[in-house]
Amino acid sequence: MATLPLAGIRVLDISQVMAGPFCCMLLGDMGADVIKIEPPQTGDSTRHSMGFRLKGEDSPGFLALNRNKRSIALNLKDEADRDVLYALVKSADVLVENARPGVAARLGIDYDRLAKINPRLVYASISGFGQTGPWAQRPGFDLIAQAMSGILSSNGFPGMEPAKNSIAVADLGAGLFSAYAILSAIIGREKSGQGQYIDASLLEAALGLSIWETTELWGTGKPPAPIGSANRMSAPYQAMQASDGWFVIGAANQGLWLTFLNVIGRPELQDDPRYSTNAARVVNRVALIEDLAPTFLTRTRQQWIDALLSAGVPAAPILDYGEAVTSEQAVARDMVMQVPHPVEGEFKALGFPVKMRGTPQEVRLPPPLLNEHSDLIRQELVERGLLAPQKEAAK
Repeated sequence: MATLPLAGIRVLDISQVMAGPFCCMLLGDMGADVIKIEPPQTGDSTRHSMGFRLKGEDSPGFLALNRNKRSIALNLKDEADRDVLYALVKSADVLVENARPGVAARLGIDYDRLAKINPRLVYASISGFGQTGPWAQRPGFDLIAQAMSGILSSNGFPGMEPAKNSIAVADLGAGLFSAYAILSAIIGREKSGQGQYIDASLLEAALGLSIWETTELWGTGKPPAPIGSANRMSAPYQAMQASDGWFVIGAANQGLWLTFLNVIGRPELQDDPRYSTNAARVVNRVALIEDLAPTFLTRTRQQWIDALLSAGVPAAPILDYGEAVTSEQAVARDMVMQVPHPVEGEFKALGFPVKMRGTPQEVRLPPPLLNEHSDLIRQELVERGLLAPQKEAAK
């Protein structure tokens, strides 16, 4: 197999739960040597989360976010264990941490201190609200970021209780943005010879993904309101009810709109000035959907989907996750894989969401047991002259 693009890059993952571990797993999938540094005894708190288990003690949530990593348990309040971390920093390219701002400095593992040990280090801090500003010290979780970014106010349906996006968009978005920044910093380091500090947050990730919503705010002067499954920029582009249930359509431009009208047998709607352009349809979305609703009740979901797709108009069934991961497309794209594990035997996990033709990703390591690789990692440091043997003997 060809060498993966991040082979030779060492990442120290001093993060827990979702955003940081997700970021580091993505780097590990691309070939990085990811060393997960966990608190002794407890490890990453996600090991003990969720209300269900497979065979072992580690939760499925932990298993899902920590493949292609090695684990070493270090008490970062202990001087000897901090020395091991400092030795690892000398050999590392990247460090990711997600403690509340100020905690890393109190532990003696902040960027300013570690950059003196390794000036080429790319150091990423992921927090709820960033390292500066009046909210910096607030605790931050995905729900909190969704609430304070505007997402919660614009999600769901009008008049109903606030609806969180079921996907942890702030957490996962922060992990994705951090991975993008880390790779950019590594490329920049090739020119400058210097690493740098990355300050990422759940709030800014949530805001950064709110492209359509903020555009509507600034274009109309009004905060976006919940609109269910509809789209803020196109209409009709949402779920519709057929005679036997719901499906989605996406007549997202004028050409598709005219084709759509022919398929459903309603060409007269184009003569209605409320619907003649996409801009007009967006403004009059509620009336448009009310006018379309009786038509869709005359046929089944599959009949409408087949007719629309045959004409080139996007349409689809609404699949639950069980149907989605077993769909013919997900199967064809290898979006479910079996990951080997020393305790579980193997477990199902999502496949790689992007495909690399020249250097396809692979699961080189299962999610690690707590402290599983401690002896090996310490011995590597001794052999490289980064950790004194006597310190090792003292352990």
